[in-house]
Amino acid sequence: MSLLIAIDGPAAAGKGSISRAIAKHFGMAHLDTGLLYRAVGAQVLQGAEPLQAAQQLQAEDLNALALRNDTVAQAASKVAALPEVRAELVEFQRRFARRTGGAVLDGRDIGTVILPDADVKLFITASAEVRADRRYKELLDSGAKTSLEQVLADVIARDARDRSRSAAPLVAAKDAVLIDTSDLSLSAAIAQAVAAVEKDHPHEKS
Repeated sequence: MSLLIAIDGPAAAGKGSISRAIAKHFGMAHLDTGLLYRAVGAQVLQGAEPLQAAQQLQAEDLNALALRNDTVAQAASKVAALPEVRAELVEFQRRFARRTGGAVLDGRDIGTVILPDADVKLFITASAEVRADRRYKELLDSGAKTSLEQVLADVIARDARDRSRSAAPLVAAKDAVLIDTSDLSLSAAIAQAVAAVEKDHPHEKS
């Protein structure tokens, strides 16, 4: 399969889980582009300059478990608003997409900026309240101490920052298929996403 699939959406909407499932279903490579910004954000928290961190980013930097915590997520959102950092990471993502066999990339500007000519574009969303509840439960499971109110406030603040930034704001591509996961189980959301891919490319059914 040589399709390019772009999947965008806000935090905790389910796009990561859906993207991994689609990549596995169709036997394609997957890149969580948010990890690029998390890796840069993590290095900035340790004192690095944002642009230098982006320029020196290596594939193995994306494997650190520490990239999944909320402090790094907030740092990632801030460095992602820097045009020079975004420009440095664009080519990293496009190189990944050019690999043989197709690829699934998920993030916030894949269908609009990184791969505007992607074969399939999906925009995964959910209400802020539902997304905050999901993230809150994840944080509790990881042992973090927080409140649902604080997590909701963080989700709303991050949405505002991602949607209002001058460089590649979070917005659905005009030709993206919208999937709202607010009232969907993960399996149902994955089924909708797979169906959307197969509708546009029926010869790719597995």
